[in-house]
Amino acid sequence: MDTAKAVLTDSEEKMKKSLDVVHRNFAGIRSGRANPGIVENLRVDYYGTLTPLKQLANIAVPEPKMLLINPWDASVLKSIEKAILESDIGIHPVVDGKTIRLVVPTLTRERREELVKIAHKIAEDGRVALRSIRRDANEHVKKIEKEKKITEDESFKGQADIQKLTDKYIQSIDQIQARKEKELSQV
Repeated sequence: MDTAKAVLTDSEEKMKKSLDVVHRNFAGIRSGRANPGIVENLRVDYYGTLTPLKQLANIAVPEPKMLLINPWDASVLKSIEKAILESDIGIHPVVDGKTIRLVVPTLTRERREELVKIAHKIAEDGRVALRSIRRDANEHVKKIEKEKKITEDESFKGQADIQKLTDKYIQSIDQIQARKEKELSQV
């Protein structure tokens, strides 16, 4: 990476990954409607290995307020139930033979406010990650300028492009956060 353009490309890839993490974290916040994202990344003890639930079971939404978890291996049913009970999703699992039903309760005002705070923290963590990527990229551009691999003008343009990229991704996080908070505030 001896050009400002290479640093910009590398930074954009890192920012995309950070945005993906924010998306996944927002999917884990339940909003009163059944969404597989609520449970699909729960870690389940599967023969001594913590495995994401989505790799162990089919997760379906048969009704707007119900999730149906159908494990491929019936022996993991108790482990899935335990993982759900130990998580902070606030839903009590109902074991029904070889499946687990999760009825998503209507959110109370207090729980909605709590979830909005969690959403705000997820968004802020995402923005901090983006700013960290920006800082590292700017330092790299300054370093290659100091090594005389790029001119001072290229350095300034590179830093300006990195700032534009950062602003674009922060705006994306702000939009995702606004959508989630609107979703959480709807009764």
